[in-house]
Amino acid sequence: MYNINKLKSGELITMQFKTNLLLLITISLAFFGVFSAIGQAEAETTPTVTEVDSKYVCMVTNKLFPDVQIPVEVANKTYYGCCEMCKGQLANNPEKRMSTDPVSGKSIDKSDAVIGATANGNIYYFENKANLDSFSKK
Repeated sequence: MYNINKLKSGELITMQFKTNLLLLITISLAFFGVFSAIGQAEAETTPTVTEVDSKYVCMVTNKLFPDVQIPVEVANKTYYGCCEMCKGQLANNPEKRMSTDPVSGKSIDKSDAVIGATANGNIYYFENKANLDSFSKK
């Protein structure tokens, strides 16, 4: 560590310059990192969505499963849950049975929806096949 009292003025200026330069480099890297992330996010396209059968989707967690889920009958409509907790949520909570179509913005009943999934298992509910196809082409 330097003793400020024993430094000559030239050494003090050099230390201040190095400190300011290091600070400038750190701020620049942070600044460009943020804009790089923004550019990358803008460059990403809407994920490819493939239509899936509703019986493989937990309509509470909104996840795709390889096995058929537990059917839940409510008012002559069939919903699916992955466990007893989800089954109870679907039976007793009307909000869990609804979703919003990402294309039209309309509220839709999950039992009536055309369901699409991305490769990583994210689920989207559409009011019709045309909206699913439109969403995948964006």
